[in-house]
Amino acid sequence: MTMKAFRIVSTALVYKMRLLVSMVFLCHWLNAAATTNAQLPNRPDYVSPKPTFQSAQAKRDLVRKIYTSQIGVRETSPNSGSEVKEYLRYVNLPAGNPWCAAFVCWVYGQAEVGNPRSGWSPALFGEGRVVWASRVSSIRDRVSSIRYQESRLVADKPENFSSSSLEGQEHGLPSTGDIFGLYFPEKGRIAHVGFIDEWKDPWVITVEGNTNVLGSREGDGVYRKRRLVGTVYRVARYVD
Repeated sequence: MTMKAFRIVSTALVYKMRLLVSMVFLCHWLNAAATTNAQLPNRPDYVSPKPTFQSAQAKRDLVRKIYTSQIGVRETSPNSGSEVKEYLRYVNLPAGNPWCAAFVCWVYGQAEVGNPRSGWSPALFGEGRVVWASRVSSIRDRVSSIRYQESRLVADKPENFSSSSLEGQEHGLPSTGDIFGLYFPEKGRIAHVGFIDEWKDPWVITVEGNTNVLGSREGDGVYRKRRLVGTVYRVARYVD
């Protein structure tokens, strides 16, 4: 065989090998594509499943786990301390500021729940977020001070503040992970917020930052509290 003929034969063999490899690769790719399509129903208009109630419940459970883990945090100086600074930093505020709203936003942030990232309590009750509102309208029943509110836990009968005197909206009763707001007439706004842990009319169990044993809005730490449902002004929802 001449050198020229050898080159022609070699070139032909290389071409055939490349063609064979390409065909094997193409068959493998087509088989993989067919398998993938079989796993996605109703192609080509397949849409990822929407979040389910279970996923929302799992998120609520995570929020609860996070805020519960903070019970016992205490200030080391007024509106300051390592954890308090972290809450305030999340809403771009320095130490020394009231931090009940910052605590709520920080917890939501750790659970990757969208939130206003604001230290201003009324900002957490924006349009479309309020799911429950009190019908009580008098100054007395809007709570003129936390001290008065706590005193009436003993002085007043709980049945006087049952849901019959309140307005629950179409979203149903407040749930774990929702947030409550307390209205202060002397400020003309919601001035204290916290998490609802359990809603058992006529009582609500809460977890709150910047409060104390007496339930003050200028407290010294994160506490679990029990309040009358009738003292709550608004409830907002961020996990749904």
